[in-house]
Amino acid sequence: MKRIDAVIRPSQLEQVKERLHALGITGLTIFEARGFGRQKGHTETYRGTEYSLDFLPKLFLSLVVVEELLEPALGAIIESARTGAIGDGKIFVTSLDEVVRIRTGERGPAAI
Repeated sequence: MKRIDAVIRPSQLEQVKERLHALGITGLTIFEARGFGRQKGHTETYRGTEYSLDFLPKLFLSLVVVEELLEPALGAIIESARTGAIGDGKIFVTSLDEVVRIRTGERGPAAI
């Protein structure tokens, strides 16, 4: 089993969610996040006052998949989250030793 964590633009969420659902991936956790990388933030003007946005709004997605769905899931996220501009995000993949469904006690892929 693999855990996929992806940082994406909020505007791309619906596309990513639809593509993952089409693969049969039904579980997804989303956190609202703020951060920066190469995009570094930007300045805006509000009522004549300029201010700096150092941390930009992002979404942090977390999902668990079986090995067979890893590459299709990564492809779906990349294709649907990519705009081609700096700030599209990152994907992190880690291995999972165990998953347990609290309600039933199921373990492993059955718990996903």
